[in-house]
Amino acid sequence: MSVLRPGDEEIHYSDNSHRWIGPDPDQDDVWRARVEAHVEEHRRTVSDGPPPGQSRRSGARETHR
Repeated sequence: MSVLRPGDEEIHYSDNSHRWIGPDPDQDDVWRARVEAHVEEHRRTVSDGPPPGQSRRSGARETHR
């Protein structure tokens, strides 16, 4: 899980899902490109792992083998 950065709030709904429909229909292509880049950043953050001292999900149980 990644951390919301300043300015990311408008890209997410209150349940943290992504807002794919932008506020201005005339700028829909620009909005969609912004959200796609943002989602890609989430993917990079998850694949890199959480920053030191931070878990992926708060309250998540670790599974050890």
